[in-house]
Amino acid sequence: MYRVEKSVLVMHSAETMFHLVDTVEDYPKFLPWCGGTEVHARDANITKATIHINYHGLKQHFTTQNTKTFPTHMQIVFVDGPFKMLEGEWQFIELQKNACKIIFKLQYAFNNPLLEKVIAPVFSHIANTFVDHFIKRADQDKLTS
Repeated sequence: MYRVEKSVLVMHSAETMFHLVDTVEDYPKFLPWCGGTEVHARDANITKATIHINYHGLKQHFTTQNTKTFPTHMQIVFVDGPFKMLEGEWQFIELQKNACKIIFKLQYAFNNPLLEKVIAPVFSHIANTFVDHFIKRADQDKLTS
């Protein structure tokens, strides 16, 4: 099983970061490995979406359903894809009006040992740089607003 845990302080509100993570349809604009997304359902409590990975010719996709508590928490639950298990969470802890602490945790295991050899290094890179890309996007949005 693989695990990723990141904790970072950012000069953006919890609401801003929550919205960035929840707006799955914008991922191809700032996640270099994202080949597209499909939002299957979204309301105040859940977002169910498929994310397509297209990284150096490796193509794969996975679907999650995130249970949300705006603006503080998202629980990631695996629905479909090349995993035996994938679960995680985002926490957005408000520190000031325009500052928050982000905690991102993800655990996953692949359902096929052969596929794991191919996709594990790619997905590990994606998972370990995920938070950084959201922060960079929030910084860019702040500069243009």
